[in-house]
Amino acid sequence: MVPSILIIDDEKDLLNMLARILELEGYRVYKAGTAKAGKEVLKQQAINVLLADVKLPDGHGISLIETYKNISPETEVICLTAYGNIPDGVQAIKSGALDYLVKGDDNQKIIPLVSKAVEKSQLRFKIKKLQARIQGDFGFDKIIGTSKAIKEAIQLARKVAPLDTTVLLNGETGTGKEVFAKAIHAHSERKTEQFLAINCSALGKDILESELFGHKAGAFTGAQKDKKGLLEEAHLGTLFLDEIGEMDIDLQAKILRFLEEGTFIKLGDTKETKVNVRIIAATHRDLKGGVDTGHFREDLYYRLSTFTLILPALNERIEDIPMLAEYFIGVFNLKTKKQVTGMSPEFQKALIDHHWKGNIRELRNIVERAVILAETETLEAELLPMDFYFSRYQGKSALKLSLKEVEKDHIQSILEYVNGNKTRAAKLLGIGLTTLYRKMEEYDIDL
Repeated sequence: MVPSILIIDDEKDLLNMLARILELEGYRVYKAGTAKAGKEVLKQQAINVLLADVKLPDGHGISLIETYKNISPETEVICLTAYGNIPDGVQAIKSGALDYLVKGDDNQKIIPLVSKAVEKSQLRFKIKKLQARIQGDFGFDKIIGTSKAIKEAIQLARKVAPLDTTVLLNGETGTGKEVFAKAIHAHSERKTEQFLAINCSALGKDILESELFGHKAGAFTGAQKDKKGLLEEAHLGTLFLDEIGEMDIDLQAKILRFLEEGTFIKLGDTKETKVNVRIIAATHRDLKGGVDTGHFREDLYYRLSTFTLILPALNERIEDIPMLAEYFIGVFNLKTKKQVTGMSPEFQKALIDHHWKGNIRELRNIVERAVILAETETLEAELLPMDFYFSRYQGKSALKLSLKEVEKDHIQSILEYVNGNKTRAAKLLGIGLTTLYRKMEEYDIDL
């Protein structure tokens, strides 16, 4: 997209000259002779950079900077000031402008200054778009990835979403099961009602039972008043039972009764409560195996697995890693107020080569750490923790790894960690520099 520049100045000759200079640089240029006209352009167009005279027929440019920024916070403002009026320029910067130019004296500064302002503005617009994405709904269009594996999972989820069918999401920890659950809810007839979630592995049996079904006052010590459970709170909506494979087998019987009858009995109550709630469950375990070992009820398993959706591990969708990383960079730019714009090729390669035992959750944590530590606009490989490099052979069978293979991988990991600095690598490995070069030649390591 061609960057857009708006110039506001009542001196037509200067206005036209600046417009011509910037147009020759390939920018789309808008012109206005008054503050009022300029504000209208700002409201209607996505302007990257505003060049504004500090003295206009209908207002003082400096006092208008705040107005301009309120209309378009993503626009970078550069003030134009007359010779001898440099204090105005200084005040402009204090008021939110990026910089100022002295008319007639700073023509050589225009192009580099505008170029710098365009880069900052484009990043702001990018962050704004990401923010809208983060704060928006949880539809399937918010699930990031273009790999075949994730597309197939989304396609199946779209088919079941409008129905009231119970869904079982199966996948490794960190694969985004709750994200899928929210997307299914967002595309169901219940989307205007509540989506509630609980992690069944995080609570003991008694507390989980109270959280799910609620209790009457006096049901147990400390129960001083009636409490609604999540099933009652989620009436007409969706309840997400994460890690249902960890649920106590006695509670499994109560959940099965609810799935079959739509009713449950609160702790300390004698009568049934009836609600209309869709259940979406999730687990990283093999529930069928749990049935065989007696840890999971067979009847509940078949009731839950009416529609099972298996979510792919991150290692099965490697091509999605750069896109996910870019998304998380945007997320943590907002949280840390950083302006990281991307990843170095080495950083990206390290992510792609990694064995993601923690899946998307691990990737999110790695990117968050890197953004926090970043001191430049690009994430470099040295921002990754040292042990990150040592997982390249975690996915391989240890029986198939010879000592030489392990040593080669270890040396290569250290070299990548120190960004190819042989002296640092030798020191970390505890060997001499000559030995390192010999090992690199022996293992055909070229870094």
